[in-house]
Amino acid sequence: MNKKGFIFDLDGVIVDTAKYHYLAWKKLANSIGVDFTEVQNEQLKGVSRVKSLEKILGWANKTISQDQFMELMARKNDDYLHYIAKMDESEILPNVTNVLDYLSQQKQPIALGSASKNAREILKKVNLYKRFDVIVDGNDVTEAKPNPEVFLIAADKLNIIPENCIVFEDSTAGVKAANMANMISIGIGEIKVLHEANDVFTNFTEMSTDYIKELIKK
Repeated sequence: MNKKGFIFDLDGVIVDTAKYHYLAWKKLANSIGVDFTEVQNEQLKGVSRVKSLEKILGWANKTISQDQFMELMARKNDDYLHYIAKMDESEILPNVTNVLDYLSQQKQPIALGSASKNAREILKKVNLYKRFDVIVDGNDVTEAKPNPEVFLIAADKLNIIPENCIVFEDSTAGVKAANMANMISIGIGEIKVLHEANDVFTNFTEMSTDYIKELIKK
């Protein structure tokens, strides 16, 4: 039987925690007198916390001390953790559980490949932690996507060669990382954003069992 490695990104693929990042950044920006819009928030997606805060300060033409900088970063993370502490299974995106069920029934190895340092905590909150054979998150990597490190570590831990791995991603950087790792990239989101992926679906409700069956067979 064919064994493939199925690697899932977390945010925007399994759950949508982007809204919580937005609320936490908005609260922080407003607290230092910066107006913060959803358009600006788009520019922070997939960007590290340090770089995000630098951007916000740049928009406000503000300069602060290193100590204040560290304090603001910690405050943002505390607010974000406060939001995700209330997460439950209702936050799992449509049809994700069915796809995980089907892959498990077919005895296909499943991994998480996420930049989030809170990935394990979030998976526990939404009761999916035990569904993954391997979890690689922001605590396990030194390079951010589009560097393929997170996916290559996941493939290695699954004991599956990169060419036999399939990655589900919602960001351009993530798709690029999967392609650089020689994996099949499947975009979850808008085709105009994720056009570099091998295939793109708006969400998992559009993905048929036959399609997944073909991925396993390939």
